[in-house]
Amino acid sequence: MPKKIYDIKPPKIVRKIEKELKEVLIDKKSKKPQGRRKKEKRSIRRPVLVTVLVVVVLVAVYLFFKLPRVDISIWPKVDILSFKQTITADKSADLVDLNEAVIPVQYFQTTKTNSQDFPATGNATNEGQASGLITVYNKYDPVMPFTFKAGTRFLSNSGKLFVAPEKIIIPAAKKVGSKITPGSVQVKVKAAEGGSDYNIAPADFSIPGLKGTAYYYSVFAKSDSPMTGGYSGKVKKVTADDISLAKDVLTKKTASDALSDLKKQIPADYVLLEKAVLSNVTGASTKTKAGTVVENFNYQVTVSASGLAFKKSDLDQFAKDYIISKMPEGKTLQENNFILDYSTGTIDVSGGKAILNLDFSSGIYQNIDKNSMTLSMLGENANQIKATIDNNLGDQVSKVEINFWPFWVKAAPNSQKEINIELKFQ
Repeated sequence: MPKKIYDIKPPKIVRKIEKELKEVLIDKKSKKPQGRRKKEKRSIRRPVLVTVLVVVVLVAVYLFFKLPRVDISIWPKVDILSFKQTITADKSADLVDLNEAVIPVQYFQTTKTNSQDFPATGNATNEGQASGLITVYNKYDPVMPFTFKAGTRFLSNSGKLFVAPEKIIIPAAKKVGSKITPGSVQVKVKAAEGGSDYNIAPADFSIPGLKGTAYYYSVFAKSDSPMTGGYSGKVKKVTADDISLAKDVLTKKTASDALSDLKKQIPADYVLLEKAVLSNVTGASTKTKAGTVVENFNYQVTVSASGLAFKKSDLDQFAKDYIISKMPEGKTLQENNFILDYSTGTIDVSGGKAILNLDFSSGIYQNIDKNSMTLSMLGENANQIKATIDNNLGDQVSKVEINFWPFWVKAAPNSQKEINIELKFQ
């Protein structure tokens, strides 16, 4: 059949040619043919999907065979055993002795010395004594010298008494015809008392010791300058009460410091018996006597402190061993329910002995052999597990909870490690 030739292409063919031409132009522009890209996308997507599917299957298999476990919570019934017991803490003991009711105790000792300044509270008068020079005259007739002993007193015309601290020798007067020239000597005198009242102006003096004799008016004294140096003021002095108070205050402080030092010596795992501590004052003194005029004085005290201390673990061990010795066979001590109180009785610190009164208690429950019990639970469902627990423990259990994991597991796995038994106490 002869081939038809068209001068003008039919519309469908034209559109097809345009579409193909357009795709070729686009591919040339991107330098990647369109058809190849689609092929590449299809070739990558398929392996990825297959890989993901394989991983999911493997994870599911792992979870199914490796992760199943069962958690079993058991609440044992607990009985309380309580006891009272008297024991001896003895420094001669080395170990806890249940039969002899003895635990070891250690003796500790320390010495502390303190000194401290304390204020004087007594009041005293501090007075300065006035002093100066006087001239003593001797115009006694018949003429003769006079000697006066140390301490001779001279009274001023204003009534103030002064004392000559040294012996006085007054030469005799000189007589020419009826004229007499008195013999004289200068003497240093000091006021009989302190105070500014004795700072007197120049004055005339008599000798009271000569009063009533023929010499009284013939032997006398005068001063040419005022007396000086007299003053008065208030000062503090130490009293007996000051010394007693200082001793009490410093003794209490030193005893407290000694106790603090004693506690620092005791290891952290030891307990110091507060009533088994002795404090002895071995020294208490001051160099200042009562009546001494000072503002402050120093006091010193030395205190020796000693005490007994024991290990808390030894006391706990004795009480727990005692409970174990008294509880029925097949029972176990519940550690977290153990309670112990004690009080002190007779104490001999120097002898290293103390009596302790114990009051202690603890819960006990039926022994549970987790190893043998988990072996018997392999592959068992919840009802079978409860039956196993009941056969082993009977009425010694108050409550049981069984939880399988993951959610689809209905029986215990065949691996003993995946069966977990936990004991709980209310």
